[in-house]
Amino acid sequence: MYSGTRLSRVLWALLVAGVVLALDLVQRFEVPAPAQALTTGDPGIDVSRLQRVAQGDIPMPEGAKAAHASSLLVMPPTQAAALTVFWFSGERESGPLVQIVASQLDRRTHIWSEPRVVANRHVLGAKLGYGLRRLGNPVAWLDAQERMHLFVVATGLGGWAASRILHLQQSSAQQTMESAAFEPVDVLPLSWLWNTSHLVRNAPLPLADGGMVLPVHFELGLKYPVVLRMGAQGRFMGMQRVSTRTHLLQPTLLAQSPQQWLALMRDERPHGKVGAAVTRDSGRHWQDLPDLALDNPDAAVGGMALASGQLLLVHNSSLGSRARLDLSHSRDGQHWSLLATLADGAPTDEFSYPALAWADGSLWISYTVDRKRLAWQQFAPFGDVAQKNMRGKTP
Repeated sequence: MYSGTRLSRVLWALLVAGVVLALDLVQRFEVPAPAQALTTGDPGIDVSRLQRVAQGDIPMPEGAKAAHASSLLVMPPTQAAALTVFWFSGERESGPLVQIVASQLDRRTHIWSEPRVVANRHVLGAKLGYGLRRLGNPVAWLDAQERMHLFVVATGLGGWAASRILHLQQSSAQQTMESAAFEPVDVLPLSWLWNTSHLVRNAPLPLADGGMVLPVHFELGLKYPVVLRMGAQGRFMGMQRVSTRTHLLQPTLLAQSPQQWLALMRDERPHGKVGAAVTRDSGRHWQDLPDLALDNPDAAVGGMALASGQLLLVHNSSLGSRARLDLSHSRDGQHWSLLATLADGAPTDEFSYPALAWADGSLWISYTVDRKRLAWQQFAPFGDVAQKNMRGKTP
């Protein structure tokens, strides 16, 4: 049993930690300036006419036993590549050999390039001046100068709850896989506690001023979603908490209008639903919404808003497992209909961590399969000529 002195010390330590956390919560949230969100895709597109036209696997590095958390980046139309995909790969999740890897989809042939390592914890740690224990969850963004940025989860001591978000920026003149290189900019200044306990997962929401809003979440005991405002060149400008609830994480942002944005979130509870919140003033204030009717087995979701006003969401829909991955669509963000089942396996199978992108008139989706490899699927409007001469395995 604790002695009176030892118990007193524990209580004082808890009190001090509580005061620090409380001050941190009060001080670090800065209301970002108003911004206008952008959407993507053809304004005349009808998502109900989207059909799967190709699918396959993304090539893995030789000898890699694990792959997870892909992020899709739409490349400028002048580039030979239509998409770049980033993910973390190694011997296992949280393993010391995990690196950030990338591959590019050729715009003409629709073939993925051989994977290439673009970030290594030892190299990054040497440049930052301190060690990194593990890397994970890269999220990619193209700034106003068409320069690639990566936001990567990185830890020193401790597990994922002790993570920081490391900002990397393209340092090469070219964006091809043969020459693309990244340099660390800094750790995002998000917390008094050595900037720990923040993680990134989903794609940024692009803004009309060239900047973006990066969805992240806090994870130290309680969990809650946060959005970060970044300038046109990637400068951190402020942050805002999205939900008052403490069991939601990994938000994905969908712009229903330039000022009204929807955040849909993973629910860490074992039998939860997809969580939701909304802002109607470009991120200055957020309001919790009722959960969606969609089941969420403590699994990541990925969403996208199209210029037509239609919304897309990829989500796991099997309670208690990640064995089924669905693509759903909506017009109001509250009522969703199934568009396609992307994968459906045995209860022990896992299809997870989806990413979405709209490029060259098609919807592209990537996701993890059993934490071992990445799969992709392409959807195009029915009757579109883009269905012809597609590479990959057609259903």
